[in-house]
Amino acid sequence: MKLRIRGNSIRLRLKRGEVDGLAAGNTLVEETQFPGSTLSYSLSLSDNDDMLASFDNGSIAISMPKEIIPEWADTDLVSLYSEIALADDSVLTVLIEKDFSCLEPGGHRDCDDDADTYPHPSA
Repeated sequence: MKLRIRGNSIRLRLKRGEVDGLAAGNTLVEETQFPGSTLSYSLSLSDNDDMLASFDNGSIAISMPKEIIPEWADTDLVSLYSEIALADDSVLTVLIEKDFSCLEPGGHRDCDDDADTYPHPSA
C-alpha cells in the first residue's frame, strides 16, 4: 500500500493482493521508520456509511464502508473518493485507488514496484 499526502489530500494505492486482503476483511497496515519514531498508516473496513480518517500518535487510520468493497474489488472501478469535513469548514480528501503497473520503467523505480499491480489500462 502506497501513501501520498499533499495538503489536505491523502491517496492510498493498493496492489491486487492488498485489495483481495481488504475484501476478505483484513486490515492493511504499513509503517515507515524515522529516527526515534514510526509513522504508520492503515486501511480497514467498517459498518459506517461514510469513509472515516483519523490521525493519532503518529498513526493515520482510514476506514471505508464494507458495503462498497465488492463493487470496487471485483470490477474495473479504479478509485474510491471521499471528502471528510474538518472542524474549520475545510475538507480532507481521501482517494483509494488500485495500483497500476507503469507504462515506462524508470531507473528511479524498484523492480518490485510493479509486482502484483493491475495491468495499466493504456498498455
